[in-house]
Amino acid sequence: MPRRVADLLHCRPSRSYFCDILSSQLDADRLDYLLRDNLMTGSQYGDYDLNWLLHALTIDEGTNRLAVTWKGISAVEAYLQSRFHMYRNVYFHKVVRSGEGMLKLALQRAKRLAVEGRLEWPPGDHAVYKALLGQKLGMSEFSDLDDISISHCFKLWTKSSDAVLARLCSGLLFRRLYKTIDLTRVPDPALARQAVQAAEQAIAAAGAEVGCEMFLDEVSESPYERSDPADQDKPTPPSEKLAETEILVQESDGRLVPFASVSPLAQALDRQLFFRRLHVSSEYRDVAEAAVRQMLTR
Repeated sequence: MPRRVADLLHCRPSRSYFCDILSSQLDADRLDYLLRDNLMTGSQYGDYDLNWLLHALTIDEGTNRLAVTWKGISAVEAYLQSRFHMYRNVYFHKVVRSGEGMLKLALQRAKRLAVEGRLEWPPGDHAVYKALLGQKLGMSEFSDLDDISISHCFKLWTKSSDAVLARLCSGLLFRRLYKTIDLTRVPDPALARQAVQAAEQAIAAAGAEVGCEMFLDEVSESPYERSDPADQDKPTPPSEKLAETEILVQESDGRLVPFASVSPLAQALDRQLFFRRLHVSSEYRDVAEAAVRQMLTR
C-alpha cells in the first residue's frame, strides 16, 4: 500500500485523473480553499459556481485524465477569476503579508534565543522548543504541535525579557503590524534593491537591528499557467508538458484540447501577479521611507 500511494503521488506509471484531483490547476484543494477562505474572510472575491463546475467534470476514457466538458468553460473561467482576485486582494494583501512576515521573524527570534539558551518558555522537553531547535519529534509530540500550542507560546512571549520577541508577539496579537513601503511599481529591480539597501543603512544608522525592524517581501503567482503556445492547438493525446500543466476541455466531438485554446481569459491570466514590498516597524517607518524616497528621486 505505501508503494501504491507513493506511485500515485508521483503519477507513476503515468498521470491519471487521480493525480489531477490531488494536484493540478483544477484540484480538490484549490476548489475547497477558495470557497472556504472566501467565507471566512467575508471578501466575496472567491465565490464561483462549484456545483456547476463539478457537474461539468468528466473522465476522458482515452487518456484516463480529468477534464471539463465544453459546457463548463464559463464555470472554469469564473473559478480562475476568483483565484486571481483572492491572490490579489486577500492572500497578497499588504496586511496579510506583514503579519506573515512578522510571524516568521518571531519564530526566528525564538529559535535564536533557544539556541543561545535564553528562551524562557517553553521548557526544553516541550514540542515547540524541540521544533525550534530542529530536534526529532515523537508522534504524540508532533500531534501536540498545533495552532493552540503555538498561540499559547506567542501569548507568553509578549512578556519575554527579550524586547524584540516581546514586541513582535505583541504586534501580532494586538494588530500592531509593520507598515508597508510599496516598491512594486519601481520598474528597475536593481533600483528597488538599492532602495532596500538605503532603508537598511538608515535603520542601522539609527541604532536598530535591521533584521528585526524590517523585511523585504516579494511574492508572485500565476492564476493560470498555459503550456507552450505552439502546442495549444494540438488534439488528443496532449504532450507530456501539456498533460502536466493545462486544464483539459472535452469538446462535443470528444476531442481533448487545452483550456487556453478555447478561452481567451486564460491568456489574460497567464501573467505573473507580483508584489514587492518593504515592511518596517512603526518606530523606523519614517526613517526607512525617507531613505527610500531619496534613493528613488535621485
